[in-house]
Amino acid sequence: MAKKFHFQELDYIITFPDSGNDGKKYQDYSVVVSNLKKKSADGCVCLVDIVESPEFQSFPHTVGFFKSETAKSSNTGSDYLELRIIRCVEEFWKFLNDLNL
Repeated sequence: MAKKFHFQELDYIITFPDSGNDGKKYQDYSVVVSNLKKKSADGCVCLVDIVESPEFQSFPHTVGFFKSETAKSSNTGSDYLELRIIRCVEEFWKFLNDLNL
């Protein structure tokens, strides 16, 4: 199952694929970003490119974690497995670590 994070204020969903990131640091992970406001999805991008963007740097973020069997599914609220407030990039790395990504 794909692991997804909904950044509510940005209205982004960051999807972590099931494979391909083994042995990498979080910042080097390949992910897919969906911008729900623009109804668009970027192809695979490096996570560091997202977390260093000006939009992402405007903390805090409310982040809902959920899983989905399909890459195109976009849960926007009702089935979060966990919800956290992220106040800095380090808290996002900790969130990923706590979920054993």
